[in-house]
Amino acid sequence: MRGTETSVLAILTVRNEGAFLIDWLAHHRAAGFSDFLVLSNDCADGSDRMLDRLQEMGWLCHLRNDGAHRKSPQWDGLALAERHPLTARADWVMVLDIDEFVNVHVGDRTVAALLAALPGATAIPITWRLFGNCGRRAHEDRPVTEQFTRAAPRVMGWPWRAAMFKTLFRNDGSYRRLGVHRPRQPDRARLGAQRWFDGAGRPLPPAFHTGRIFSDYGRDNYALVQLNHYALGAMDSYVLKCDRGRANREGAPLGLSYWVERNLCAEEDRTALALAPRMAPLRAALRDDPVLGPLHRDALAWRRQRFAALMAEEEWRSLYGRLLMAPPSRVLSAEEHRFLLAQAKTAASPGKRETDAEDRTD
Repeated sequence: MRGTETSVLAILTVRNEGAFLIDWLAHHRAAGFSDFLVLSNDCADGSDRMLDRLQEMGWLCHLRNDGAHRKSPQWDGLALAERHPLTARADWVMVLDIDEFVNVHVGDRTVAALLAALPGATAIPITWRLFGNCGRRAHEDRPVTEQFTRAAPRVMGWPWRAAMFKTLFRNDGSYRRLGVHRPRQPDRARLGAQRWFDGAGRPLPPAFHTGRIFSDYGRDNYALVQLNHYALGAMDSYVLKCDRGRANREGAPLGLSYWVERNLCAEEDRTALALAPRMAPLRAALRDDPVLGPLHRDALAWRRQRFAALMAEEEWRSLYGRLLMAPPSRVLSAEEHRFLLAQAKTAASPGKRETDAEDRTD
């Protein structure tokens, strides 16, 4: 808590994401997040030094999570975050990635306005809206919310990952553990008091209180809020993302299949730009800092150098060539959606927990 104000904590894990840190932080401060707990691991681009400086400036708390990891960098980082005093003090908590931007559509477009619109909520699963690459080859040093403005349709049935969410939840002790997509290990004695609402303001059934990680198919979940997911970025950025690997599990490669499932450019969506008047001065002040500004430029230079090094190898040149060849992904028809979902239901193992999929998503 900051005085009588509600504290809203964002927890973030990063590796070699210095080029995006300033924009992400400025956006989410403008969106009403009061506190940031950021964990870095094994950074070669100076992200960790940027975070040290941001901590000195009072913007966030930085924890280093380097070295060997028991499960994965992200899961081990969340275990550290669970024990941190900043988490204990927070009224609301949300675990986010650097390519996810909370996009509130009500009131002044802040988290406070969202909570005011759902005064009885104890948790709000905010559904992804996937933003495609749409032919952009090279990273530009400006906000991704400006560069990528075409996205998946408001109603999607396939791929199932298009309906995944991240959860903004009240930190009242009802859940014992943090998760990538939702709080975990509920206190069964408290479940009766849970009130979960989706991004359209609809009350959700008890199944969401304990296990769900994706919203119902075939529904528009974005009336009040959505989570803009820029999972691909520019083509050169995607190559670097593949080189970095997944944050939530070791040894799981990315490739063209990940790209095809997310390169959806069916509809224009510029709603995140409504925060630009509040975000721009915050961004400018951070970039003008005499220490942070040069570190940001060093991170950009590192990305250019690393991409050039990867292009000297056939494996990475081939991936980049395939990205150039691949058009935006076709949105499947309703009949195609129904067929695939029916097959998925048939193949589902009895008793399989949906939360098991958290280990297989990014």
